[in-house]
Amino acid sequence: MSISGGRLRLGIFAAVAALTALNALAPYGGDVARLVALVLQSVVGTGAMICAVTAARRTRGMARAWRVLVVAAMTSWLVGEVLWWLNDGREGAAAPLPAVIAYFGPPILSFVAMVLLVQSGGWPTGRRGGSPPGALAIAVLDGLVAAAAFSILVFLGGLGVTTTVALPRSYDGTVVAAYSVLELIVVVLAVLVATSYRRDRLHRRNYLLLAGGVVLLAGSDRLIAYLWSIGVPTPDVWGGAGNILGPLMIAYAVLELTPHGDGGVGDAVMDWAQLVWPYLGFLSIVVLCCSHVLIGLPLPTTVVWLGMSMVVLVGARQIVAIAIARQLTKRLYEAQRRLAHQVNHDALTGLPNRLLFGQRLDAAVRDGRFLLIFVDVDDFKEVNDQFGHAAGDELLCAVGERLRRCVGPADTLARIGGDEFAILIGTDDDVPEEVADRLRVALRDPFAVHGSTVRVRASMGLVEYEAGDPAPTSDDLMRQADISMYAGKRLGKNTAVVYRPSSGVVVDFPSSLRRAAGGVPPGFSLAYQPVVRLPDRRPVAVEALARWSAPNGMQIPPATFVAVAEGAGLGAALDAMVLDLACREIQEAGSPLVIHVNVGAARLGNRAFEQQVTRTLDRHDVDPGRLVLEITETVPIVDLSEGAAAIERLGALGIQVALDDFGAGFNSLSYLHALPVHVVKLDRSLAVGDEPDRGLALYRSVIGLCSALGLEVIAEGIEHEAQADTVFAAGCRLAQGYLFGRAAGLAELTGV
Repeated sequence: MSISGGRLRLGIFAAVAALTALNALAPYGGDVARLVALVLQSVVGTGAMICAVTAARRTRGMARAWRVLVVAAMTSWLVGEVLWWLNDGREGAAAPLPAVIAYFGPPILSFVAMVLLVQSGGWPTGRRGGSPPGALAIAVLDGLVAAAAFSILVFLGGLGVTTTVALPRSYDGTVVAAYSVLELIVVVLAVLVATSYRRDRLHRRNYLLLAGGVVLLAGSDRLIAYLWSIGVPTPDVWGGAGNILGPLMIAYAVLELTPHGDGGVGDAVMDWAQLVWPYLGFLSIVVLCCSHVLIGLPLPTTVVWLGMSMVVLVGARQIVAIAIARQLTKRLYEAQRRLAHQVNHDALTGLPNRLLFGQRLDAAVRDGRFLLIFVDVDDFKEVNDQFGHAAGDELLCAVGERLRRCVGPADTLARIGGDEFAILIGTDDDVPEEVADRLRVALRDPFAVHGSTVRVRASMGLVEYEAGDPAPTSDDLMRQADISMYAGKRLGKNTAVVYRPSSGVVVDFPSSLRRAAGGVPPGFSLAYQPVVRLPDRRPVAVEALARWSAPNGMQIPPATFVAVAEGAGLGAALDAMVLDLACREIQEAGSPLVIHVNVGAARLGNRAFEQQVTRTLDRHDVDPGRLVLEITETVPIVDLSEGAAAIERLGALGIQVALDDFGAGFNSLSYLHALPVHVVKLDRSLAVGDEPDRGLALYRSVIGLCSALGLEVIAEGIEHEAQADTVFAAGCRLAQGYLFGRAAGLAELTGV
C-alpha cells in the first residue's frame, strides 16, 4: 500500500470518526441520531463484509483462513441481529436462544482469527538479538492493565446486569456475565499480543488493525451497557461509536496485503498506536470513573480495588519501561562506541588508524611541543613472500605490540597503513635520537613467525615541533616525517633521521667524510655521557658519542651514518677521526676522566689502526691508561684468535678494551671466553622488564660471571631509580644512562 493510500485511509477514518462524534451530540434529536448511527453502522459493516470476502478470495493458505474467520464472525453477528429483530427486538424483547448463541460467535471467531494471523506472521525477520530485556514483563503488565480497565468497565455497568441494548441482548444474568468474561479474555489477549508485536514481524499492520477493531467493538458493547445502567438516554448512540469505527478498522485489516510496512504514514500511525495503546484504556477508565463520581454515583468497592491495582500496574510498567529505555540507551551507546572504535582503529592490530592519528596530531599542534615518528618496517615484503600474508599480519601485530611498550599512556601509536606505523610523543623531555634508539632496541630481538624467527629492522623519520614554530597541518607533518624516513632509507636501512626544513640538499655522509681529509666534517660533533660509580654517582669516565647534522639540517643518528661509513669502507677513518677529536676535547677541557671511544669490531687486528691510536694518544698527550676502546658490532668478529691478539697488543700499551652491548647483537658467552677484554658493558635491554626479581637474578648471574673472570662491569641504559637500585644490589658498581646524565658537550656536563 502506497503512502498516498495510507493517507487516504487515515482521512476516511478521521471523517467517519468526526461524523460519528457529531451524530452522538444528537443536534436533531435522539431518534434521528439513533437512525443515523444505525445507517452508519450498516454501511460500514456491509463495506467491511465485502472487503473481507473480496480479500479472502484473493489470498491463499493461512492468509485466507483468518479472513474467512473474520467473515464468519461478521456473519454470526448479522445472524444474531436478524433473529433478534425477527423476534420483535424493536420492542426491547430479549433475543432468542439461537440469536444469543450467534452473538457468542464474533468474539470466539475473532480470537481464532487473530491467533491464525499471528501464526501467519512467522518469526521475526531482518533483526538479530530478539526482544530487549524486560519486553515480556512489559507485555504482561500491558495485558494486566487492559484486564483491569475492561473489568472496571464491566463492573461499573453491573456484571450480569441484563439489557437488550448491549450484546448478547439477554435477560439471563449468567449468560450476560459469561459474555462479559469472554469479551474480557479476548480484549486482554488482543492487547497483550498487540503491545509485543514487533515491527519486523510479518502482517503487523493487519494484526494491529484487526485487534483494534475487536477491542473497539467489545469496549463499545460494554460502554453501552454502562450508559444504560446509569440512565443515559439513547446509550447506543453515545456508546456505539465503536460499532462503527471497529468494523472500519477490520475492513482496513483484511485489505492490508503488504507483508512489510512501507515506512510511510501507515507505519507511523501504527507505531504511535502501539506506543499509546496501553495508556488509552487506563486514561479512558480514569475519565469514566471521575465522571461517575461527578454525577453523584458511588464507585463499587471492586471497582476501587481494580482502579488501585491498575494505577500500581501502570506505575510498574513505567518503571520497567524506563529500565528498558536505559538498557537500550546503553546498548546504543556501546554500539556507537564500537562503531567509533572501528572507524578510528586498525582492524588488524587494534591500534589507532590514520584518521584518529591525524586528529590527535592536529590537537598536538594546538597544544605545544611534541615529537612525531614515522616507522617503516624494512623488507616487509620478503616476510609476506617467504611465509605468507597471514604470517605478515602476525608479524605486524607483534611489531605493534613491541612499539606500544615503548610509548607512554599519553602518547599515541598508530598503524597508518601496510607496514607503516606512526608515533606521537607529547613530552618536553625526550630527545629524538634517544627515542629512536629505544624503538630500535625494542625491535632488535627476533620475532617468532610460524615456527621461524624473523629479525625486524625499521627506518624512522622524526619530526620535532616547537610551540613557537609555524603551525603546519597534520598532513604537512606526516609528509615531513615521510621525507625523513625515505632519506634514511637512501642512507641505508635500519635508520632514523630527524627532519630539518632544508630537505633539498643531498644527504651523503661518506662524501663529507672524504672531503674532510682526516679533519672533522661539517655538522659533526661529539657528545659525552658520563659513567658513574655507585652508589655516590660520582663520574669516573665519559663515553664519546658521535653526532652529525647533514647539510640540509637533518640530524642523522649515529647508527645510521656509522653503518653508511662502514659500508663505504670508511669505518676506520671515522673511528680515527672520533678518537682524535675526543682526545683533543678532553685535553682542552682539562678533564682527568677516562675516555670511552667506540670503534668497529672490524678494527680488531688492523695494525695500521693500532698505530694510529698510538699516534693520537701521543699527539694529544693522553695517558693510554685513560683510554677505553669499546668494540661495537656492526658485523660479527669472524677471527676470534686474531681479535684476541689485537686486544692483548692494545692491553700491553695500557689501553683497555670493552665489549659493548653485551647481551645483544652478536655478543655471546663465547666472546668472554675467547677475547681477553677488560670491561663488559651490559646492554640496556637487560634493564628493561616488568619483573624486578627476575631482572635482579639476571644481573647477578651475568655480573657474577664477569667478576669471576676478572672483568669490570658497566650497566648501560639505566633510566630509573629502580634500575639503579637493582644493578647495585646485583653487585655492579659502574653504571651509565639517562638517569645520571644525557649526552651533551663537555662544558654542559656538571662535575666532569
